[in-house]
Amino acid sequence: MHTMKLSLGPLQYFWPRERTLSFYREAVQWPLDIIYLGETVCSKRRQLGTRDWIALAAELAESGKQIVLSSLALIEAESELGMLQRLIEDGRFLIEANDLSAVQLCKARGASFVAGPSLNVYNHRALALLMSDGLQRWVPGVEQGETLLRELRTAVLADGLGMPELEVIAFGRLPLAYSARCFTARALDVAKDQCGFRCIEHPDGLPLATREGQAFLRINGIQVQGEQITDLGPELPVLRELGIDILRLYPQAEGMQDVVAHYDLALRSPTPPPRIASRNGYWHGEPGMQPVATAQA
Repeated sequence: MHTMKLSLGPLQYFWPRERTLSFYREAVQWPLDIIYLGETVCSKRRQLGTRDWIALAAELAESGKQIVLSSLALIEAESELGMLQRLIEDGRFLIEANDLSAVQLCKARGASFVAGPSLNVYNHRALALLMSDGLQRWVPGVEQGETLLRELRTAVLADGLGMPELEVIAFGRLPLAYSARCFTARALDVAKDQCGFRCIEHPDGLPLATREGQAFLRINGIQVQGEQITDLGPELPVLRELGIDILRLYPQAEGMQDVVAHYDLALRSPTPPPRIASRNGYWHGEPGMQPVATAQA
């Protein structure tokens, strides 16, 4: 049976400093193989700065787990490039590159990296180019499902290239879009530069409903997420057959220890687990948002 690992993806939300530190000091005791750290959404979220993330990475690395430092998905300022450069120049940890600026800096340093889900990789030529730059692991975008991965894998192998590690988002709200605008600030009718860090009031994002009152999206600073929490647990047999190496679980405000335990048991079981959240339509080549009546099917 193909051996798979569990990763804890980077925290997408803005939590208070002590809550964040406490969460990770608990998470390091869970049956995880990889933990991603760092701010991927908004550089204004400074309860933990670059030095704090690096110090936390060093602390957690003593557990023997692999620690990866994640970069911003949208880099807009020289100061943000400076923070990114400090992460890379530390040199002790693998970097998740979520922006091509991070790819360029890793390449210049000769450092391997993880290609995060916000990089645009839609064919084997693009993947091969990133591999030549130092790509070690690839996390496909949220809309890239079984069919695309199967076709891309076939094309890569046909070209005589080795596949990098593959990591798919197995649990959590999917990051759908990023913008220079801050959706949270706009929703609360405040200026982006005077937002008051209001994201911290919404530890799982700010719910957005349709005019008919149906839950639709989550607003998370400059990021928009799907409302439904995706769960690929029942698809484990197909994931194994595709050669997926790592299942990514995105942190949620409540119940993450139980989620990790659920997936840990699933990886050791001969039968796929029951679905504990929503079916991921993207994975099956269907609309990403499933009707409420069939979301649990």
